[in-house]
Amino acid sequence: MIDLEPFTSDDFAQLIGWIDNERLLTEWSGSLFGFPLTLDDMAWYVRGANDFAAPDVFIYKAVERETGLTVGHISLGGISQRDRSGRITRVLVGPGAARGRGYCALMVRALVRIGFAELGLHRIGLGVYDFNHGAIRCYRKCGFHTDGTLRDVARYGDEYWSLVEMSLLAPEWRAQQAALAAG
Repeated sequence: MIDLEPFTSDDFAQLIGWIDNERLLTEWSGSLFGFPLTLDDMAWYVRGANDFAAPDVFIYKAVERETGLTVGHISLGGISQRDRSGRITRVLVGPGAARGRGYCALMVRALVRIGFAELGLHRIGLGVYDFNHGAIRCYRKCGFHTDGTLRDVARYGDEYWSLVEMSLLAPEWRAQQAALAAG
């Protein structure tokens, strides 16, 4: 099991260490950052999350309860109070032993709960590159539906990457929760 805790300046170095190549950085952040990731980049990234009166983004690290180790990173941004919507962004499970252990689904479910139960959102969306089959399986397992594909939306080197748009609505999430409670 994991807990989502606020991502702070104490976590910058670890995340920078995880993102050790340009391709991974681009997969994680799109064109938001250049390689290599820096402490200044991280300070800019969390600035909107530090406005506790009206945060633009909620940025978390995922901490394994049993060991206290940070095993991942996830954020919820693009919050629209008018539309009651948000967008999951920058999902990353730490390297090595953390991968392939179900942390992604735990992180997504925890963040979805925050979005729907605490923030009162109606819709949570996300985008994932179409070649990231593991992430797509994870999001589907968490109840997300495919809305469509933006073809050749990003360029990396000589390649073009397509983005699969996915979403989950509050009524769908509540139905999932009721089914889990009913056993």
